[in-house]
Amino acid sequence: MSFESMWADLQPVGRSAQSGGYRRFAWTREDHDLREWFAGECAVRGLDLTEDRMGNQWAWWGDPDAAVALGDKGVVTGSHLDSVPDGGAFDGPLGVVSALAAIDLLRDKGFEPARPIGVVNFVDEEGARFGVACAGSRVITGAMTARRARSLTDADGTTMADALKAAGRDPHQIGRDDDAIRRIGSFVELHVEQGRGLVDLDHPVAVGSDIWPHGRWRLDFTGEANHAGTTRLEDRHDAMLGYAGAVLAAREAAITNGCVATIGKVVVTPGGVNAIPSAVTGWLDARGASPRAVRRAVADISAMVEQSGGRITEESWTPSTPFDASLSARLGTRLGGIPVLGTGAGHDAGILANAGIPTAMLFVRNPTGISHSPEEHAEPSDCLEGVAALTAVLEDLAGALA
Repeated sequence: MSFESMWADLQPVGRSAQSGGYRRFAWTREDHDLREWFAGECAVRGLDLTEDRMGNQWAWWGDPDAAVALGDKGVVTGSHLDSVPDGGAFDGPLGVVSALAAIDLLRDKGFEPARPIGVVNFVDEEGARFGVACAGSRVITGAMTARRARSLTDADGTTMADALKAAGRDPHQIGRDDDAIRRIGSFVELHVEQGRGLVDLDHPVAVGSDIWPHGRWRLDFTGEANHAGTTRLEDRHDAMLGYAGAVLAAREAAITNGCVATIGKVVVTPGGVNAIPSAVTGWLDARGASPRAVRRAVADISAMVEQSGGRITEESWTPSTPFDASLSARLGTRLGGIPVLGTGAGHDAGILANAGIPTAMLFVRNPTGISHSPEEHAEPSDCLEGVAALTAVLEDLAGALA
């Protein structure tokens, strides 16, 4: 049950032979296989596996409800197993595998937790299929309503409700889950770094300080379908022109306001090479260190979209998320004053932090500095450094009661 063997078991699931990246989307066959893998690893370790009302998987070493009854709560770690389209191997799975490996190390040294330790596998963290990131943690904390979650659709028009039914689940059972939340006394998520901070600092592991504010917006432009070869330019109503202007406006607004903005997904109707588009839908991702800067950038983009006759709709917004200062300081002290980094990437840790749960993060060095791509990487030695750091943190947080 070593880190290496677990990693090897996960590698084939959802991997594209063409790109080498992963396509692990919520409530698909690949998602089912990943959930079965997680359940199997928990069973081998004798952990008690439960699911919350959104299908997030929680594996417990110890009884969290007994702890709550005594006025205490559990220490939770973990991450997610889903991916973006053609994503890397490490974003998410590194945190889950490291959590299980940390349990193994604690048991090998004879550690007995005074507080229950939980390992979580959050569902649909990337939002790759239904468009809203961290859906699993948003729903159980009440940050997204069950009604809205059920109505989200994928690129094929399948609603999340229908996807849940196809996966053998009752979509009307999903919703806020206060019982799951009340078991968490603290949450520490280990994650591969999605930038070059640790490369520049020449260090394998860092403590997270905060998550930048970020959001997603849908852009809709309408036009009139017509023949690309016979319709005069002055007679055309081309929806693509508004979309193209939005792409350029997003770049300019990001530069002007000191943040980042990306339109990385587009759907064109009817989608023919020789057909003038009658409708174009794009999705904007904007984030930055300052929420005001992000909002100003989106306002600039919105003005351009509306001027061209389009419509912009906010699909999600996550505010600035500082992690718990005392918990992060405790991690830093326990780990010997390692570097502290902020991040522009969203995580379930951010959703839990905004729900009032003491939360911290650990980042493991990514030598490529690339993420959401097959080029995402972490060296085996750095991964093991991350496991060692997480093990030390769990030992400290779940150790003898004061």
